[in-house]
Order: sequence, then C-alpha cells, then structure tokens
Amino acid sequence: MSATLLVVHHTPSPATRELLEAVLAGANDPEIGGVAVKAVPALAGTVPDMLDADGYLFGTTANFGYMSGALKHFFDTVYYPSLDHVAGRPYGLWVHGNNDIVGAVNSVERLATGLALTKAADTLEVTGAVDAAVRERGYELGGTLAATLMD
Repeated sequence: MSATLLVVHHTPSPATRELLEAVLAGANDPEIGGVAVKAVPALAGTVPDMLDADGYLFGTTANFGYMSGALKHFFDTVYYPSLDHVAGRPYGLWVHGNNDIVGAVNSVERLATGLALTKAADTLEVTGAVDAAVRERGYELGGTLAATLMD
C-alpha cells in the first residue's frame, strides 16, 4: 500500500507554474518509492482528497498580503470536516509573490496549526522571478515531503 501526498495549488502565473513543476518533480523523484503524488488545483480540492491523503503540500500566490482566494476556498471547504482526522500529518508550503508574502505564509500556517498538521519542511518563500536556485529549492521541498511518507 502506498502513501498519498496531496499537492493543493493555485498557480495562475508562469512563476507559480514553474514552482509547481519543480515541487512535483521532487515529489516524484525516482529514489522515492511507495508514495503516490496527487496534484489538485485549489478550487477543485475536496474533503475526500484531504482525508485520503497522508501528507500535504500547499502552494499559493500572495494576494494583497494573504493566501490566494482559491487556496482559502479549499481550506474553507475541508477545514471542519477534516478537523480531528488529519492531526499529525506532515505538510509543506510554498508561497510566491512580487513583494510582501509574510501575511500569506502566516495565514496558511495558522490554518495548518488549527488542523494540527506537522510542518515537515521550511516554507519556501519566493519573491520575484523564479530562477534555477528557486527551482532547486522547490524540488527539495517536494522530495522532502514525499520522503517523509516513505515506508
């Protein structure tokens, strides 16, 4: 039986799409076995997606000092039905913005704390362009989360 890593993302821009691709490449690293990676756009994520996953990666833009409305919608949908059912499961987060991303990071981390998720990696905070170093950090984030779920 394999574990499932749920990647919930809002990727409206080329930069956020690059980050998603790097994270997914890391999560699907060939050296990581026994982990199924399921990527869903934040507006399409469901309660069963949340409950059936063993770990999570959340990706969002920073919009007006907060997480994207799409990721907020996902949390609004799954929060109460998941409460007390996902405690202790690992999560990771990446946030991209053009300037201040602190509010977006804090808002997702507060919700993860409320769900009693366990932060398994440092948050990948990106402002501005996505370069090779940022893509490498995204790859590492995906790989780290997937590796925490290996048998």
